[in-house]
Amino acid sequence: MPQLTIVVPAFNESAVLRSFHRRLRDVIDQLPLDCRVLYVDDGSRDDTWSIILSLLAADPRVGALKLSRNFGKEAALTAGLDAAGGDAAVVIDADLQDPPELIPALVEQWQAGYDVVYATRTARDGEGRFKRFTAAAFYRSMEKLSETAIPRDTGDFRLLSRRALDALGQLRERQRFMKGLFSWIGFPQTAVHYLREPRHGGTSKWNYWRLTQLAIEGITSFSTAPLRLATWVGLASATLAFVYGLWVLVRTLVYGDLVRGYPTLMLVILFLGGVQLLALGVIGEYLGRNYAESKQRPLYFIEEQRLPRPPG
Repeated sequence: MPQLTIVVPAFNESAVLRSFHRRLRDVIDQLPLDCRVLYVDDGSRDDTWSIILSLLAADPRVGALKLSRNFGKEAALTAGLDAAGGDAAVVIDADLQDPPELIPALVEQWQAGYDVVYATRTARDGEGRFKRFTAAAFYRSMEKLSETAIPRDTGDFRLLSRRALDALGQLRERQRFMKGLFSWIGFPQTAVHYLREPRHGGTSKWNYWRLTQLAIEGITSFSTAPLRLATWVGLASATLAFVYGLWVLVRTLVYGDLVRGYPTLMLVILFLGGVQLLALGVIGEYLGRNYAESKQRPLYFIEEQRLPRPPG
């Protein structure tokens, strides 16, 4: 019987974890597969780990990883996928915004021959207009900027076949943007659409600052467009300065009109200074990424590991 591992990263999810597992258990009980559940505690500071241990004691299909600290969701996902055995794995968050009841539809497409089956949101209930607007702007910007096609309105909720997991396991870069890596590996991919529900408990760990950092991570990981933009802005600034210089020269030589330049000079200096700082910031982002990669640190450390018990 094919084996499916469901990877669930969790950080301070004690308020919703039991409800999530009840719904997940009802789903996998109906699947004609050997299903395992692997929870990854990403350094939670609440009762998440003790709840996971209670779920593990009650259900032999449950396994768990406890990371040594909070490494971030991308690293927690990587840890879970590295440890996932079997023929395929599903990635799903524990907050119940992504419904476990959609997993059979993902499995159906996998059995039809697709290696990556991603869940695309048709709507985002429980989110404000500004967050929906910024999310839409991010995905559409990535679509324009990235050399890798990243599906719109698609998070981490998806199924990956064994060969997709093996390919993903070879990508050990430290600055990880998993949505891009899932697409970069290629293989046949398809979408399953669903309505994203409001969060059922707890609070979101993704404030606007962290979302902005993730957006910068995604853009710098999968596009050199910001560097090209800095080049074109610099070229445009130099062109404007040259044209303005010609205008001053012609006005002085032809009309004998000395251009009073202090306000204009300050404007030009401030403009060019701003452009230079912007370009240095963009270059700094890419240099910082290279610095982080050069240290070759491990992506995560596991403090404790509990594997699912074999059936019978």
